[in-house]
Amino acid sequence: MEVLHSLLTSAVDNPVNALMKGNFIGILVWAVALGITIRHASDTTRVVFNDLSESVSLIVKAVIRFAPLGIFGLVGATFAEAGLSALVGYAHLLAVLIGCMLFIALVVNPAIVWWKIRRNPYPLVLTCLRESGITAFFTRSSAANIPVNLELSKRLGLHEDTYSVSIPLGATINMAGAAITITVLTLAAVNTLGISVDIPTAILLSVVASICACGASGVAGGSLLLIPLACTLFGISNDVAMQVVAVGFIIGVLQDSAETALNSSSDVLFTAAACIANGDVDAQ
Repeated sequence: MEVLHSLLTSAVDNPVNALMKGNFIGILVWAVALGITIRHASDTTRVVFNDLSESVSLIVKAVIRFAPLGIFGLVGATFAEAGLSALVGYAHLLAVLIGCMLFIALVVNPAIVWWKIRRNPYPLVLTCLRESGITAFFTRSSAANIPVNLELSKRLGLHEDTYSVSIPLGATINMAGAAITITVLTLAAVNTLGISVDIPTAILLSVVASICACGASGVAGGSLLLIPLACTLFGISNDVAMQVVAVGFIIGVLQDSAETALNSSSDVLFTAAACIANGDVDAQ
């Protein structure tokens, strides 16, 4: 109840106060409200906001390009203080993240596909992982993998009117891997601080993370920048939250690669499942 009360209180905060104090929940709520109302604005206003969005994205990309220098400093300081034993904690966290993503890719997604098409889903699942997931793993960009997914959809015989919409849209908002990253790293911070989390609270965190992941920046490591927002649910300060982000950048290469592979491959997977269920593709 404390987490739910904090969520509701943060959501109705004054927008100026939210910006001044770093209340990310309040900022998100006002951003969504403005996004809905701006639909009725003039074309000039839309162009201005689109240009502002592009400008912010460029700044984020520039900051992330300097991340390796910061990571080098963090890892160097950690080695100086704790030695090689510090890597065990990072490896443990990375194993949890990748394990969760594998569970979604090989258990949860096939279950959803089976429920939709009522046949063995694994041939389709493995095809999407092989043809789309491997490429996305190395490009680390859902947007860059759109042509690969479009070509795969064509080879699978999917309906063009469906995949021509779902693939570009999925590359933007289908961010299951990002939701996992936000949830796991936030829970890691909560566990480190000794905060008790029950199942309903964890589910609430997962829902918030899933919604936030839809707006994750389309750059490598973009999901990590949403961790402070999730941390506000538990009253964790921005200083601590940014330390969690720093840890995320340290393991970011493998984490972001696996995250993008899950995001991109599931775009084709769910598109194919929908087409097969609706009879828009031959059984294959």
